[in-house]
Amino acid sequence: MEAIHTTDKFNETIASDRPVIVKFEADWCPDCKRMDMFIGDILEEYNGYDWYNVNRDELPEIAEKYEVMGIPSILIFKDGNKKAHLHSANAKTPEEVEEFLQASL
Repeated sequence: MEAIHTTDKFNETIASDRPVIVKFEADWCPDCKRMDMFIGDILEEYNGYDWYNVNRDELPEIAEKYEVMGIPSILIFKDGNKKAHLHSANAKTPEEVEEFLQASL
């Protein structure tokens, strides 16, 4: 998963004509650490997609623009538009994340 550190890079990344998956997280977030324990298997299963992560504290204006109120959140973008959003409340287990990806991709 490639980290995005600038607004320009973020905008360039989500402009793809293929679905792009972005995980919003923060260093201090215990639920983010929990997700990190199982996300590797999901990345392998969905390796046909480009995955990125954004530190919400590094780019708060991006998080606000796309209504990322809780972390971790997974958003799917295509052609510069948000297509799907898995809010942190529903991202606690591998099953919840996989269900979201299956329904959204």
